Amino acid sequence: MKFEVFNPNHDCGDNYIRVTYALRSTKSLRDAAWNIAVGQSFGNPNVRSVWETEELYQNHSCVVLSDESLLEKTKQGIIDIVFPLSNINLDEDGVTQLLVQIMGGQLDIDSIQGCQVLNVEFPKRVNKHFLGPKFGINGIREFTKISDRPILGGIVKPKIGVNPSILLDLVKELVDGGVNFIKEDEILSSPNVCPMEVRVPMIAKYLQGKNVVFAHCINSDFPHLIDRVKFIHQEGGNAVHVNFWNGLGSYKTIRKLDLPIFLFFQKSGDKILTNKQHDFRIEWNVLCKLAGMMGVDFIHGGMWGGYSNDDESELRQVLTTLQSHNVMASLSCGMHPGLVEAIRARFGDDLMMNVGGAIHGHPGGTLAGCKAMRQAIDRTLGTEYQQAIDKWGFVK
Repeated sequence: MKFEVFNPNHDCGDNYIRVTYALRSTKSLRDAAWNIAVGQSFGNPNVRSVWETEELYQNHSCVVLSDESLLEKTKQGIIDIVFPLSNINLDEDGVTQLLVQIMGGQLDIDSIQGCQVLNVEFPKRVNKHFLGPKFGINGIREFTKISDRPILGGIVKPKIGVNPSILLDLVKELVDGGVNFIKEDEILSSPNVCPMEVRVPMIAKYLQGKNVVFAHCINSDFPHLIDRVKFIHQEGGNAVHVNFWNGLGSYKTIRKLDLPIFLFFQKSGDKILTNKQHDFRIEWNVLCKLAGMMGVDFIHGGMWGGYSNDDESELRQVLTTLQSHNVMASLSCGMHPGLVEAIRARFGDDLMMNVGGAIHGHPGGTLAGCKAMRQAIDRTLGTEYQQAIDKWGFVK
């Protein structure tokens, strides 16, 4: 075979997707890299066939951007492997098939004990296959009329169990309290107690003329997911909440409908793929990059200082990635008024503070909880704010 699978000087041009891996092998780093480069492109890693030609190798093989002899000397390390764009139809195969290629069959090989995707870089020609956000940070700020402070989000609690009438009463208090965004919790979807067919038109009618984004939870199997997006648009709704478990390709599919609908990516469940303690994982920042390319407007980026508490530098990197793709990062999972100043000092104002428990659990109730958060964000610091500080504390 004349074509070189290992070539640190390979001319990638704009014809390859570059993936950075952290690999660990029982044999050698060279063996792990070979298994990925060959097994995730043209063939069986260990068996050549009569159907393989030099032309096929040239056009469809991955390339390891490292010196083969150096990789023989170690069993673990960080390497770059490039994947030819000729192997994927990004319009239709999309992110689903991309992930099959970069994080697929190598996980079945016993000698590969660790495989972590640290970064993915795309040539500019890929951009035409991804629409990016319909609205993004700029469109969100234009719609909500908020230009100089963090967006205030409210999360519907209880997560499930209220009927549409009670849900509407709850939403009215959130709006009266000054939220800019409301998200139904990912547990809701369309149970008998609060079916989508009833609550969507009811809430859309109430919010008509108000500068509030309302993300209905639509978690479901295909084709119901897409049908629900269309239904919400037809009934006058303006946003959908789609959880990670719907599949990463679902965001690109929804965005390609090109409806005037804000798209919220909820990350709950992502640690199945992103947990740093796992031998096999994908960096959360990589998924955020993909989310921005696919076209989400909001994403639950993470949290600092709450019951979920991400590493500060890593969260800052995630926010930088999202902002570069015009995606509004939502910080939640323990947000409360006493965290507002500390978060703004560390991460700035171009984000959304999304709050559930600290709004509805405020001593004065939901309306008072919203006012407390607005007072923290607006720096007016009224009675409701002080009650919240007394309950949850103040973080410097």
